[in-house]
Amino acid sequence: MINGLFAKFGAFFLQDRGSRLTFSFHNCLSILLLSSVGATALVWGIKELKWLEASELRIYDQMLLSRPQEPVDARILLVTITQEDLTREKWPLSDQTINKLVQKLASYHPRVIGLNVYSHQQQNLAANLQNQIIGTCLLSNIGRLEVPPSSDFPLENIGFDDVVTDNYTDQAIRRGLLFSDSTDKDSQCKTQFSFAALLAINYLEKQGISYNFTKNQELQIGKILFPRLDKNAGGYQDIDADGYQILLNYRHPNHLARQVTLTEVLTDQVNPNWVQDRLVIIGTTATSVHPGFYTPYSSLSDQPARIPRIFIHAQIASQILTTVLDGKPLMYYWPDWAELLWIWSCSLVGAVLAWQWRHPLMLLLVEGLIFAGVVGITAGFYLQAIWIPLFAPALGLVFSGFAVMGYTNYQTQKQNQTILLKVEEQEDAIAQLSLLLEQTTELPSDFNDFKFKETSIFKTDDLLLAGRFKISKSLAAGGFGCTYLAEDTQRQGNPICVVKQLMPARRDPKFLQVARRLFNTEAEILAILGKHPQIPELFASFEENQEFYLVQEYILGNTLSEELTPEKGAKTEAYVVNILKEILEILVFIHQQRVIHRDIKPSNIIRCSENNKLVLIDFGAVKLIQPQIDEETELATVAIGTRGYSPPEQFAGHPRLSSDIYALGMIGIQAITGTPPQEFPLHPETCNIMWRQITNVSNELAAILDQMVCYNFSDRYQSATAVLQDLKSLVKE
Repeated sequence: MINGLFAKFGAFFLQDRGSRLTFSFHNCLSILLLSSVGATALVWGIKELKWLEASELRIYDQMLLSRPQEPVDARILLVTITQEDLTREKWPLSDQTINKLVQKLASYHPRVIGLNVYSHQQQNLAANLQNQIIGTCLLSNIGRLEVPPSSDFPLENIGFDDVVTDNYTDQAIRRGLLFSDSTDKDSQCKTQFSFAALLAINYLEKQGISYNFTKNQELQIGKILFPRLDKNAGGYQDIDADGYQILLNYRHPNHLARQVTLTEVLTDQVNPNWVQDRLVIIGTTATSVHPGFYTPYSSLSDQPARIPRIFIHAQIASQILTTVLDGKPLMYYWPDWAELLWIWSCSLVGAVLAWQWRHPLMLLLVEGLIFAGVVGITAGFYLQAIWIPLFAPALGLVFSGFAVMGYTNYQTQKQNQTILLKVEEQEDAIAQLSLLLEQTTELPSDFNDFKFKETSIFKTDDLLLAGRFKISKSLAAGGFGCTYLAEDTQRQGNPICVVKQLMPARRDPKFLQVARRLFNTEAEILAILGKHPQIPELFASFEENQEFYLVQEYILGNTLSEELTPEKGAKTEAYVVNILKEILEILVFIHQQRVIHRDIKPSNIIRCSENNKLVLIDFGAVKLIQPQIDEETELATVAIGTRGYSPPEQFAGHPRLSSDIYALGMIGIQAITGTPPQEFPLHPETCNIMWRQITNVSNELAAILDQMVCYNFSDRYQSATAVLQDLKSLVKE
């Protein structure tokens, strides 16, 4: 039964590095895709609820206000009826005053005159000039009666005065209404042209440029197509897009067109050249007549909160003229599918960033930089007159980042809980194994029979461990085990891996049961620790013939013991600090899992030839299943460690996290002095090693090393992080 369970457990771990990496890649890809798609769906749902519309419109306004200012449109002249004019003239203006104004302007030969003024008398209005002037009327609306046009004007010279406001948000005008879809048959305002559109069309027709509607019922003037506004254009969501609307590409109000007042025209203070061949628009700016409308420019301190109606019509007419005659781009926007792809792209970037930088502050900084890039992209599109959402993709960036961070934190906590449980199981197995080992002080009578002999097991080339790993070379042998290089025959290219064989010290069922439990828990711990790039990855763990096998990543390189030989002498402080920092960073990771390495020494540290990084190998509570008979290893039944590197509490069978710090400190002292740690004398009172007298070292580094190797574990550094902080401050100094 136990063997059956072990077989299932072993099958889980019997995965080659390629499949593990493939699984990791697909797992990572799945997480990134799911989080980015989920964030996109969430943002799109919020967008559908119109919760983002106000924010997107505010961003639109800011983009509009930040654009370079255009020159004044020289084709248009505005004749304004100001509040000061109305101190001399009564409102509404009499037909006599209007006729005098129009006749005066007509004498200067304008191309088109637009009269955005209502007169209740309407008796012989604009006498003899009705065919040259565009009049206006007002359609009926909720809570408002229509205003009929003057009966003196033909229908083709009438345009409706209505404008479109963003009622759902701030009542501002961001859209221009060119045509109405239909009119009430009982309405007196029967025109389908807006006042501004009719002005521009008449102006262009007199220049030989006509308009028509395409098969899709879209307006085309000359060669320029004016697409009908979609109800989900840009940051809008399900707006009332009735009629023929376009996005307004505003000019700055201070640079819209030349302005003259009613009084200036009537008193001949106007240069005729300002009027000749121009589009002249007449309208009131007096707030006592109409308070005006909100626009994106209403937020500017140098602009009035509301802009008179005449300026709105002038903006629309100017936009049509400059688009047709000067090639100024219309405000464009992406279709829904492109916006969805844009939001998903930003969400995917946020997910990738959160996966790469999992520290909240670092993630916040990096996402801030990416957000600045998104703003730059949006602004760049806007300068090309393309309105794309900014707030929605920014939310996608944040939401996906939080989703991935939440998932990784959950997985980390879950992994920490798993490994803590395994560590507890490991300690329990160690206690039971120690008890069994203490029951006998002699090696088993069949020691010579069970002692590992390389040729007795792997004497043929046909034998494959687990039907897969082909032994190619012995790396080390001793006691009841051996370390081999092997080929993985089930992976492309037959890559090399390391096989560690562990033969238990005893073969009685009780001992084997505890040994198996210790082996399995340690294999699970190594599988998790192997995710660190400077710890060998565990490829497989299995049992054959009551012997245990670990298959790990092969690290090509040289051990640190080859660098720290007496012949090579003492190393520099910079060298010592570098190896301490690199190993400490690994210890921070394993100690966070509450795992103790138990046997840190130069021969268990490999400098990888591929990237020159130090790799920590040979973790080891599982060594307890073997008798410790190596000459350099302490002859203790319940302890793992090496003389000179392991602290006293570890040899007493009570290792702590600071025990690893002690061992690393001894490596640092060995490197700075060039002397093996076994040769250092002990202080007669404190039992701390005495080493400073044989080398020249800075007091700061010496103090750190001394605290790392204190005899009493309570006097040592209690965490690898604390040592790292002191070393980093030392480097800064």
